This record gives sequence, structure tokens and C-alpha cells, in this order.
Amino acid sequence: MQKLGEFIRRHSHTLVFILLEIIATLLIVQNTFYQRSRIVRVGNRIAGTWHKGVSGVTGYFGLKAENEHLAAENAALRAQMASSYISYNDSVFEVNDTVYKQRYSYTDAQVIKNSYNQSRNYMMINKGAAQGVKVDMAVISPQGIVGVVVNCTRNFSTIMPVLHSDSRHSVKLKRTNSTGSLIWEGGDYRFATLVDIPTTYPLYKNDTVVTSGLANDFPEGIAVGYIEDFTSVQGSGFYNIRIRLATDFNNLNHVYVVDNHFKAEQDSLMKITEDEDE
Repeated sequence: MQKLGEFIRRHSHTLVFILLEIIATLLIVQNTFYQRSRIVRVGNRIAGTWHKGVSGVTGYFGLKAENEHLAAENAALRAQMASSYISYNDSVFEVNDTVYKQRYSYTDAQVIKNSYNQSRNYMMINKGAAQGVKVDMAVISPQGIVGVVVNCTRNFSTIMPVLHSDSRHSVKLKRTNSTGSLIWEGGDYRFATLVDIPTTYPLYKNDTVVTSGLANDFPEGIAVGYIEDFTSVQGSGFYNIRIRLATDFNNLNHVYVVDNHFKAEQDSLMKITEDEDE
């Protein structure tokens, strides 16, 4: 209290001047329309700028929650698509009754670690066994194919993306339905290689490449990329095709883990068939 009194005594002239200025300003505002409108306009401009700045900051920090909400919503919508169901024609009754059973469901996840400039890249997501994620499940992004789950803990999973020297996926040309294999030979993360496409099929730049649905992991028709250029391999009867990947691996935040509900049954049947053929 003593320090406050000392401060007032020391700066009394300045404080009186400020007080008089405030009183004069109030009198001008109350009694002169022009000055009042100018001051109110300036005050509104300052207040508007302040609220805009505050809104921008709070909006930025709210983006994470909004993105997570949208990712969950997109996963639910994907699960309702026709391609996520498998149809059965039941002819037990006189009138065939078509029943649809869900084949694919989707779990949204956030990428928390990612590499894309090595020869054997991996990424990590914030979902694991506790959230229903299992090894060999396919992973896609809103733009297209990403990779396959290779390891899981309770709350985290690692993914082998298509940007891996051991990665190989069944894909097809959307225009002709000709199937081939997607591989990555290193280098630029934006491009991959499509092999095993016969030269009997004509190709065009920017032809769309999608998943074939033949490998029991990715649903059919997920975007893979677009033909950038191609050459005919001498004496092989096949193309060597360079494609521009649909997914931007340098800017990958949210993904969807795809659960094929029939995968175990399909894999088991294939193993039985292969064992019998030996």
C-alpha cells in the first residue's frame, strides 16, 4: 500500500493528465456526432480484428478434433457402400431372395510415424488389437491405396506401405480390367511400377489404375494411381508401366484400416486347395 501511494505521488501530474484526457474524450463523444461515429468505427474495427484473430487461433486448434470426427464419419460411410457388401442368391424358396452381408468394414486411424524416402519404408498408426486391427488388414487413405498391416500391439500398428521393396499388390487397369502387379523399385515416393500387363492391351497416359479385389485384402476399385509413361519390354510381351500414385505419402495424416470379414474363410479355403494339389 505504501508503494502504491508513493507511485501515485511520483506520477500525479501524469495521472491527472490522463484522467482529464479521458473526461474530454467522453464529453466529445457524447456531444459531437461526427467524433462519436469516428471513435465508434475505430473501436469496432479494433474489436473485429481481435475477434477474427481469436477465432482463427481457436479454429486452428479445433481442426484436429474436426478432422478426427470427419475421418470416423467417412469410415462409417465407406462401410455402407455397395462394394462393402457381398450378395447371396438364396434359391431355397420358389422366389429367389437376395440377401446382402457386409464384407468390409473400416476403422479410421491417425498416422503417427511415417517414412517414405527409404527402400523399406514403414508407418505407424494409433490403432491396434484393442480397436480390432489385425495383421494383414489392408490400409487405404481418402485418396487411395496405402499398404498392409504387418504388426500390432494393443493400441498401435505398423504398416508396410506400397513404398517398400517387398510390397506387391494385385491391381488392374480400370478401363480394360487387365490385371497386373504393383511394385516399388525405390526412388521417388510419388511413383511406382505396374508390371505383368500384356502388350495386347492399348495403354494411354493418365489411364486409371485401381485395386483388383483378387487378393482378399483391398476392396475392388480403390484408387492406386495413373499411368505416367510406359514402355514395351523387348521379347516379353508385357509393358513396364510407371504410375503416379494417388496417395500423397508425404502428406498422410488419416487412414482407414479395412477389415475383410471373409478373409479368414477365403484364405483357409485357398490353403486347403493348394495342399490337395501337392
